[in-house]
Amino acid sequence: MLAVWGVVVVAALVLAATSLHGLTSTASVTGSPESARAAAAIAAAFPRTSAELRRQSSDVMIVTSDRYTAGSPQFDAFVAKLIGGLRTIGKVSNVVTPPVVSKNRHAVLLPILVGSDAKIKPVVALAQTVSQTAGFQVAVTGDHTAGNDFNTLSTSDLKHGELGFGLPAALVILLLVFGAVVAGLIPVLVAIISIMVGLGLVTLLSLEFGLSVFIVNMLFGMGLALGIDYTLFVISRYREERAGGAAQEIAIALTGATASRAVLFSGSTFVVALLGLLIVPTSIMRSLAAGAIIVGVVSVVAALTLLPALLGLLGDRVNALRIPVLGRNLGHGDPNGGRYWRAIVERVLRRPGLSLAVTAGGMIALAVPVLGLHIGASGVATLPNSSPSKQGYLALQRAFPTQSPYPAQIVVEGGTASVQPDLVALERRLAADPRFGAGQIQVSTTHRTAVLTVPVQGDPVAGAAIRAVRDLRSHLIPAAFAGTGAHVLVGGKTEQNAEYFDAVTGPTPFVFAFVFVLSLILLTIAFRSVVVAVVSILLNLLSVGAAYGLLTLVFIHGFATKFFGFQHVHVIDAWVPLFLFAVLFGLSMDYQVFLMSRIKERYDRAGSTRDAVVTGVSSTARIITGAALIIIVVFTGFARGQLVQFQEMGFGVAVALLLDATLIRTVVLPSTLVLLGRWSWYLPNWLSWLPHVEVEAPVLSQPAALGTDVPA
Repeated sequence: MLAVWGVVVVAALVLAATSLHGLTSTASVTGSPESARAAAAIAAAFPRTSAELRRQSSDVMIVTSDRYTAGSPQFDAFVAKLIGGLRTIGKVSNVVTPPVVSKNRHAVLLPILVGSDAKIKPVVALAQTVSQTAGFQVAVTGDHTAGNDFNTLSTSDLKHGELGFGLPAALVILLLVFGAVVAGLIPVLVAIISIMVGLGLVTLLSLEFGLSVFIVNMLFGMGLALGIDYTLFVISRYREERAGGAAQEIAIALTGATASRAVLFSGSTFVVALLGLLIVPTSIMRSLAAGAIIVGVVSVVAALTLLPALLGLLGDRVNALRIPVLGRNLGHGDPNGGRYWRAIVERVLRRPGLSLAVTAGGMIALAVPVLGLHIGASGVATLPNSSPSKQGYLALQRAFPTQSPYPAQIVVEGGTASVQPDLVALERRLAADPRFGAGQIQVSTTHRTAVLTVPVQGDPVAGAAIRAVRDLRSHLIPAAFAGTGAHVLVGGKTEQNAEYFDAVTGPTPFVFAFVFVLSLILLTIAFRSVVVAVVSILLNLLSVGAAYGLLTLVFIHGFATKFFGFQHVHVIDAWVPLFLFAVLFGLSMDYQVFLMSRIKERYDRAGSTRDAVVTGVSSTARIITGAALIIIVVFTGFARGQLVQFQEMGFGVAVALLLDATLIRTVVLPSTLVLLGRWSWYLPNWLSWLPHVEVEAPVLSQPAALGTDVPA
């Protein structure tokens, strides 16, 4: 088995090193949205002439000077030298000349065309070099400049956040939980192997589909979290069985019948929760979901195959290199569970009603700010000030406030003879509208198609620009062409962003319903209780709601933003709330499955809900808390990054799991189950046909029956 995994890892690394390409930072809508139809109509009606091809651009360079003006010998000589440098680079397909001159003549706009994010790098380097010339500053912004900056920051966040902070912090927690160096290193090893194999599978996927560059960040972050968590649960159960007196091979078998089965079930629940995101027709959401699903499946397979092989090889050497104090009790079981956690649960259950009301009420209060949640996107304006595209964007806004590299394109097909005058009237109205500007009309007589290209002010992902384009599509255009019979389409970058937001929010009810229904079915089958399934879903919603509220409070309302080092923004990235819901639901179900399986196992033996709750919580709280802390520190690595969307996601996951592993698992769930009593295990008679699928097999590790081999 170890040899098989070795071959798979090598193959995955070779595949990733040679074939991983084509990842993009653009969030596009799949299918045939209106903007895509508009672009197709323009391409059909207006075949590019050689002159028009020479006007194509992807990015813009802004040359400014406080000392000289456009037209002066010094300014013209500098621009000519800059254009010569661009052509010398060999990465620029086109330089549009003559450049556009600002009103005060102290700046010029030079559109350029490059083929990819990678090819913009030497252009940015040239701009930074020539900016050192006395009296001139050069900035660059546009599609590829911003894409390169997002890719660079994504890589930097991965290096310094997940790998530089999350991985070492997770290792420290593992050493504290296990009390031995070898036991602490095994989960990290399994997680890294899962990530490597997952990266190979992502490479295969990228050969056929356009994927977001953020899939790599998700693969590493979720791979660390799930790989370590699943291994943590399995090794803990193995050591528990060995401490109970089971022989080594018997302990591995018992672990496979209990913890490994729970890993399989909880991993399946996690995948189900993430599958719902594939309903959303956007490249970034499907990429993030695919990355999480792939590494989730690989982590489960590793826990079921690679980990038992490692345990069979190491045996009791898994407890080698014990840490002083922490490792002194290794090999000695605690049948009553952790006394510290037992004391907490018993105190909570003295007044279960009061404990439930206060804790649940507090979490509901944390969720209230969600009423002020607004979604959008993090564009160039949210990048660090040191980013070239951010510097170029600010320079563009200062020198050319009415210019936009992302104009709206209004395509008019067919209609009556009055269409063209109506289009002229619309152009005049938009020229007087501060949200837009003076446009340009092109008419194709052969296709009866006309296009109005009009600038949209501001960042194309900002709320003001999005609202302007939506108002254009919903009100201004219908009013302008009422009764003409013309078919009107709106295209352009800002329209694409508006479609992206609609594509994310539109399927939200279906994603929620998909996750709820499948989770309800799986949990009902697993625990043969409708009540447990419903309670589990409600508790997950409680922690998700609190995370949404805190997300809104911190990022939108600016509470403690400086303390956390986050950006104060006006919107939460459109993909973040829905992705948080699916990820948190899946991760919370992990802990719910492991905890409830122990509670159900005890209840089937003793028949007392209160005793089952106390024993189940106290025996798993240390492991569940450690597992949650590992995921918290991994996602804190995301939150420490410079990309605001990863700050939002990391913070949301971290606070939700902190609440879930503490308040939900030690206060809300125990209080609820004890108050419900035997009703907790209610299953209607009409559902008695459901199959008996035990999450953890009802086996007992009796040394006398199984063969005693007490570890040293």
